[in-house]
Amino acid sequence: MANWIINNGLTAFILVVWMGINIFLFVRFYLLYDLNDEYYYTRHLLGAALPWARAPAAVLNFNCLLILLPVCRNLLSLLRGSFVCCGRTMRKQLDKNLSFHKLVAYMIALMTAVHLIAHLLNVEWYNNSRRGVYDKLSTALSDLEDTDNTTYLNPIRSLNVDAQQSPTYLVFTTIAGITGVIITLALILIITSSMEFIRRSYFEVFWYTHHLFIIFFIGLVFHGAGRIVRSQQATIPPHNFTYCKDRSDQWGQIAECPIPQFAGGFPQTWMYVIGPMILYICERLLRFIRYMQTVSYRKIVMRPSKVLELQLVKNGFNMEVGQYVFLNCPAISQLEWHPFTMTSAPEEDFFSVHIRSAGDWTDKLISIMQQLPEGAQGPKMGVDGPFGTASEDVFDYEVSMLVGAGIGVTPFASILKSIWYKFKDSNPKLRTRKIYFYWLCRETQAFEWFADLLQVLEREMEERGMADFLTYKLFLTGWDQSHAHHAWVHFDENTDVVTGLKQKTQYGRPAWDKEFEQVRKENPTSVVGTFLCGPAALAKVLEKKCAKYSDVDPRKTKFYFNKENF
Repeated sequence: MANWIINNGLTAFILVVWMGINIFLFVRFYLLYDLNDEYYYTRHLLGAALPWARAPAAVLNFNCLLILLPVCRNLLSLLRGSFVCCGRTMRKQLDKNLSFHKLVAYMIALMTAVHLIAHLLNVEWYNNSRRGVYDKLSTALSDLEDTDNTTYLNPIRSLNVDAQQSPTYLVFTTIAGITGVIITLALILIITSSMEFIRRSYFEVFWYTHHLFIIFFIGLVFHGAGRIVRSQQATIPPHNFTYCKDRSDQWGQIAECPIPQFAGGFPQTWMYVIGPMILYICERLLRFIRYMQTVSYRKIVMRPSKVLELQLVKNGFNMEVGQYVFLNCPAISQLEWHPFTMTSAPEEDFFSVHIRSAGDWTDKLISIMQQLPEGAQGPKMGVDGPFGTASEDVFDYEVSMLVGAGIGVTPFASILKSIWYKFKDSNPKLRTRKIYFYWLCRETQAFEWFADLLQVLEREMEERGMADFLTYKLFLTGWDQSHAHHAWVHFDENTDVVTGLKQKTQYGRPAWDKEFEQVRKENPTSVVGTFLCGPAALAKVLEKKCAKYSDVDPRKTKFYFNKENF
């Protein structure tokens, strides 16, 4: 348990606080509408559906305030920079922005469902009360009106519409009803298109439908203006419902029971969302300014396994290791932006990305680049970033474990290049004294573009007498008997037959218990940062291993897990 707290304690605390606020808001507003005297007559018409409609609305307001903040990338980068003086645990929370974004979205979906079902019941009960289906008091309350038609209780004002059609008529002729339908449809499309399968296989569908959030927020701002839920107002003389509820036929005829007056509450949703909306608009303006800045191509290289390397130059561009950028190619789509981790080092006078064929957008970009004449500039490219990730903290640890799967090796290319430059320049600020690097790939060709960098590092470490600084292990996870036989035949050679490196490629997947045990044994008093850029399944495994092999004693080895999130 103590090991788990080391890696997840602050995250769990933040989630408990968030959930506590949600529960508090739900209970507070449920009791408000269930017990307050001003809603007595409203409750008489609607029953328990009134608090069940209003309590989720309060939770929705709070979560709609939060939903945009985790996707304000520039805001997060600013916050990450401001936390440099604070602990790494605090900065790690910013790397879980998308997980929190999804969690808030799930809460919005749940509360929307409860809110919607309760209001559907409300509309039906409003209609029945207007038609005189219920008791004498319900009918009297529904018949209330004045010359301006503003102090009524029941929003169904006309009996000229067929009884079966009245609920539908109310929904599509009121501000609350129309905006509610628009909000719900937008939310359904956003959530369904965000499923992992659609996001991975049909990114364009995810991208375009996600921008329905603009319609969602516009509808949200105007939704409360309908003021469909109404409360009793103070009158002179006062209308005492405990005395007058059984004397509805005498309302307005005796001094003790003046005709009750009702009004809708002041809309509050806009006050919750206006701040995040302004922040997000500023975010998009900054992205547009960056998009308009000129980006030139330094080099375009096609690597093995259909991997495209772009070396780009942009004035005023400054990066740190492991950061990522968003790329937009108007020749393919004016609106689509895709994230790519930079593979260059901060010490270089350009920044580079390696792009693997993984969908329509990347396929089209690779096709365009392959058709270019040699030495030609590529199509216009918009660049937004750079943005910080967990890998920025790699040099804050004495010992680092870097785990990359497939193209997930890209942030570690940046890190390893930067290490090479730091050694070359004898940088005294390099705190890290040991790096363990693991790369898992399905096919042999995927090793080729990265092997050159590892060969340079191998040679550099040997020349400086620091061969133990970098320990790297390459694992080929997709192999057959011919691969194994070929490797066995050439086993006695000094270099690996797959990569040309001195370190031999291993077949299969790492035995993580063995690897963590070895790292702990070799570094008995160190804080070890474990960094992953790879699939979620591997992340779960490594996170458990970090907890398992961390020692509660602060003087002994502790593992901190960090994962790249886009």
